[in-house]
Amino acid sequence: MQPNTPKILIISSDTGGGHRSAAQALSEGLEKIWLGDSPVVRVIKAAEESHRITDRLVNVYNWILRHKQGWMKYLYWAVNKFRPEKSEFFQKRCMVYLKAQFEKWCPHIVVSVHPLTQHIFGRVLRELNLTSQIPLVTIVTDPCYGFWKGWACDDVSLYLVANAEARQQLLDYGVSSEKIKISGLPLHPKFREVDETAAQDARRAFGLDPDKFTVFVNAGWVGGGNIPKIFKELVRGELDVQAIFLAGKNEELRKEAEEIAKHAKFPVKVIGYSDEIEKLMHSANVMISKLGGLTTFEALACRLPIIADATTNPMPQEAGTVQLISDRGAGILLKRSVDIVPTIRSLVGNSRRYTDMKAATAGLAMPNATEMIIREITALLPGHTQSKQPLALPAQV
Repeated sequence: MQPNTPKILIISSDTGGGHRSAAQALSEGLEKIWLGDSPVVRVIKAAEESHRITDRLVNVYNWILRHKQGWMKYLYWAVNKFRPEKSEFFQKRCMVYLKAQFEKWCPHIVVSVHPLTQHIFGRVLRELNLTSQIPLVTIVTDPCYGFWKGWACDDVSLYLVANAEARQQLLDYGVSSEKIKISGLPLHPKFREVDETAAQDARRAFGLDPDKFTVFVNAGWVGGGNIPKIFKELVRGELDVQAIFLAGKNEELRKEAEEIAKHAKFPVKVIGYSDEIEKLMHSANVMISKLGGLTTFEALACRLPIIADATTNPMPQEAGTVQLISDRGAGILLKRSVDIVPTIRSLVGNSRRYTDMKAATAGLAMPNATEMIIREITALLPGHTQSKQPLALPAQV
């Protein structure tokens, strides 16, 4: 590595899969986009790697997400009330590791894609007297009003947000308007609309009928929530469809789903963890899922209509996304798991309704958002004006 090679540190956490997806999209985009000396990008999971206590808290969060989704509203209230990201108790325990990593590598820019991480890195920069030299950029991965207070941090140099609604939430949290730019969400370019031939090829790759209406049942990165219950109701139906069930990082759920699938009255493919979610989305006609911010917009970028799990109230930071796809007609809110069969039947049997839903997905994901985000980040690199111009990324939608 040359001495002047730009170095970018991305801070994330595996609390759900959205932050991880955002970090991956940015990392790969940054490595590919720059002519000459490529930026060196390092992604760290700050909460998990910095101390065993915060690692356990991540595990608690994911356990609740998997097993007790209805509790998330209480967790959301507690985190916004007690502000652990500002807590001296947690910061003191994490500082030793994080400061050592920072001093060892010394990035030119720090980028946060998680609401509980930028505060401690702002402190690191202050204690190392580097605030004026190293920008701290935050990419808000929650797309709608009502997200965590932790996103707002005085130490952040630049905020990149999905839309005007997310911008307004930061303003209401006291962030200066000069620090906020609307950029869309950092989606990997692989999440894009494909033609019917490519969709048929994707179905064949999963051993499915290339011409049959395909339902993608997405239990999320951690695997769980209300989706398994909805899946049980789905397989009881007399439907002219086929389905793919994604169990995520939940091996027990994968085995359970395989047993359930044996009794289905239509073909079902069960998959555990996959890092090729875009191929699942390309193969599907509709997705059943909890409305995580990144997952939702990845599906919308693929022009994939959504049946949203609303059998329990959505997590507060996701309620705006639920309302958005409902208001725009790009999704259906499933209030009772027993309604899944008639809901699917109505889409298979009513081509106009399905066609209208698919058409409504257009424009909800901002085209070329990742390219825009990367341009904003690289513009902050030292000597950027003397650097070669970055290449354009492929269009996302």
